[in-house]
Amino acid sequence: MTYQFDEQFERKGTLSLKWDQAESLFGDPEVLPLWVADMDFRCPPAVIETVKQRAELGMYGYTIRTQEYLDAIMSWFSRRHQWQIRPEWLTDTPGVVPALGIAIQVLSEPGDQVILQSPVYNPFYDVIRKNGRRVALNPLLLRNGRYEMDYEQLEGLMRNGAKLLLLCSPHNPGGRVWDREELEQLGRLCEQYDVRVISDEIHCDLILADKRHIPFATLSKGIADRTVTCLAPSKTFNMPGLHSSFTCISNPEIKQLFDAQVQTLAVGGVSFFGPPATIAAYNDSEDWLEALLQYVRGNMEYAVSFIKEQIPMLNPIVSEGTYLLWVDCRKLGLNPDALKQLMYQEAKIAFNEGSIYGEQGTGFLRINLACPRALLSKALDQFKAAVERV
Repeated sequence: MTYQFDEQFERKGTLSLKWDQAESLFGDPEVLPLWVADMDFRCPPAVIETVKQRAELGMYGYTIRTQEYLDAIMSWFSRRHQWQIRPEWLTDTPGVVPALGIAIQVLSEPGDQVILQSPVYNPFYDVIRKNGRRVALNPLLLRNGRYEMDYEQLEGLMRNGAKLLLLCSPHNPGGRVWDREELEQLGRLCEQYDVRVISDEIHCDLILADKRHIPFATLSKGIADRTVTCLAPSKTFNMPGLHSSFTCISNPEIKQLFDAQVQTLAVGGVSFFGPPATIAAYNDSEDWLEALLQYVRGNMEYAVSFIKEQIPMLNPIVSEGTYLLWVDCRKLGLNPDALKQLMYQEAKIAFNEGSIYGEQGTGFLRINLACPRALLSKALDQFKAAVERV
């Protein structure tokens, strides 16, 4: 089947977080939003048809998960990631970010240090601090246009008592798809210092480079026993509003603690549309994903070439995974407020300003490439014109 990712759809007036807040967030209703990580593409046809059929039932009651749902998840991760998941390892959650918070609650105590590798997805900071834990920064090293882990500094944090790490894999916003050797070195440190890992792998299906995502829990049984993996079809198939996500925990003790906290918070139910949509996504939408990846790769190549040729003072960090482009704008010499003014008021576009991902993101921007190329082109043209006026 041929999919038309160039089609532009009117999303204003649809209660869209991305499109219906331009004036309240950016001061101008005409600002083009290329910020929050949802796509401006229609979901796969199989998902749309399933949701339509589900809606036509007309009674949206409490919903159970079925063996078909579990089988769809296990089959997907087996064939896409060579990960043999067992059904008893899976727990449904209302979202990946809530799952991160629950995992932090059960794997640490108030006041404990939790390691994160900055710049990183901004809710990581919130789920640590708002649960009364302390952020232990392990800044990534930007070398030759590519982020790497600083293992020496990381080991120092572990040696000084940090017993929990939040891993972002693939990395958001840096776009790294971690190599097996990098993850194995990380795993050795975690085993040596008895550090547990909460691995956010929501972008695992969105691999742009000629690489393969390695689920952290697949490295060894020892690594799996200390890992909580947070997953969802939402980024892959553009269905975050359906609230279908899950954790994978093979360690029975940790699984029991996690499930007990889910029950304590009463957040364990599944949404009416979530399981059927997940089945349609994982069982019947693989060809759509391959077409999507090809289109996003084209957007990545277009954006990187445009920036290098048309705005040469900026430096794009080519993403190996995710549909996000991280751009080094430090040569503009603008602080975060000035960078926002350049975007919102001068260029009339909204990328994510980098300091929200931590101090190491100051001077950077994150661009959402999951949109029709005409929209991306317009946003980059407007941004270029604004930069030239600086």
